[in-house]
Amino acid sequence: MKRLLDYAALQDRGIRYSKPHLWRLWTAGKFPKPVKISASRNAWIESDVDAWIESRIAKRDCEAA
Repeated sequence: MKRLLDYAALQDRGIRYSKPHLWRLWTAGKFPKPVKISASRNAWIESDVDAWIESRIAKRDCEAA
């Protein structure tokens, strides 16, 4: 079963971007696309967010090497 993360859960994971900035990132393909859960609420699939975090760590490690 897939878990969904709301905006507050993203912030709990250290992703402290504003909602407009998250929108800019996902429309540019630089952050996972959210799932619409109601007319005014979005959520993100936890595994997508985890993969995004891992890719950021891998990018950092490659640049340091």
